[in-house]
Amino acid sequence: MSAPPPPIIKGWCPGALRPMQSGDGLVVRVRPHGGCLSRAQVAGLAELAQAHGNGLVDFSARANLQLRGIRPAGHAAVLGGLNALGLLDPDPETESARNIMVTPFWQSGDGTIALARALETRLGHAVTHEGLRLPGKFGFSVDCAGSPVLRQASADIRLERTPSGALLLYPDGADKGRLVEDHEAAEQALTLANWFVRSGGVCNGRGRMAAHVRRTPLPPGYDVAVPDLPPFVARPGPTPGGWMAGLAFGQCTAATLSALAAMAPLRLTPWRMIVAEGLNAPPALVDLLPADDPLLRVAACTGAPACPQALAPVRTLATDLAPHVPAHTFLHVSGCAKGCAHPQAAPLTLVAQPEGFALIRHGTTTDQPIACNLSAELLRTHPELMTKD
Repeated sequence: MSAPPPPIIKGWCPGALRPMQSGDGLVVRVRPHGGCLSRAQVAGLAELAQAHGNGLVDFSARANLQLRGIRPAGHAAVLGGLNALGLLDPDPETESARNIMVTPFWQSGDGTIALARALETRLGHAVTHEGLRLPGKFGFSVDCAGSPVLRQASADIRLERTPSGALLLYPDGADKGRLVEDHEAAEQALTLANWFVRSGGVCNGRGRMAAHVRRTPLPPGYDVAVPDLPPFVARPGPTPGGWMAGLAFGQCTAATLSALAAMAPLRLTPWRMIVAEGLNAPPALVDLLPADDPLLRVAACTGAPACPQALAPVRTLATDLAPHVPAHTFLHVSGCAKGCAHPQAAPLTLVAQPEGFALIRHGTTTDQPIACNLSAELLRTHPELMTKD
């Protein structure tokens, strides 16, 4: 058995000003301000995806949107379109740092969007005028609309409301934080980001907060216990922000995006779902999944041939296996060991190898498999192999 080639870990996420080359063209990631897109912005993005890409749009695990298959010759036109829509940053450094995830369940006047805007402004100033350089995957979450829902999503500095309504700032991976006032929250979050850099959190341009706090004492003042809460489980249906709809593998067509633009503004989520703001019934669009669709129990990356690192196609296999995934279980099918579609541990994981798939239970793509070289045909014929002892 030949060993799979090690995946290339780039350590950064694509952007608009710094797109990433994939097997189907450029991936152009758009970071919405406050996690929201107006109807005009949604319509404009659909037009750009159709005119300059392959017509496919991804919603990422970082609550961003990606235009796929952008032709290099059309990249400049895409940037012009994004600028006209108010979705382009002034430079790649500001764009790379503006990783701010916002709960999609905010309500008007609850302070969430004001906090997100203040944090974005302060972060932009720190990058432009103070020389702050954070790792490409370093991010913030503003999770202040009731009980936190973003804890399982990737972020390094978190802002949440306590049960009493106080604002809690804490580093990801820590069990202690500090209470802050709304007016000082952005400044305190940047102080914590600077502490991460100064105390050795960055190595060769990479680093994450959770790993750093495991080996480094927290700064003074972080002595308030972070409330222990059960994981939030996202499901399609009515939410305080509007109707949340699922998407198979977090992807839709430009035509679907255009149809959504005629219905409502969108709020993006890290669960590869979208919230149609203000709607109290599901949009009748073919790409959107009902709450009982088995595809909601699987995650799969783009896979081959659209991703040059993938060792096999994965989404067709994931679709075929989805009906066999037991309720309340989750399957991750990955084209390589990077595990881009679901970096966290999953009850069931299949990782492509040169001669089939490795099966991992209750782990990530890099954990020890319990079986190797399982062919896609064998898995389709005997899906019980995933779960039987």
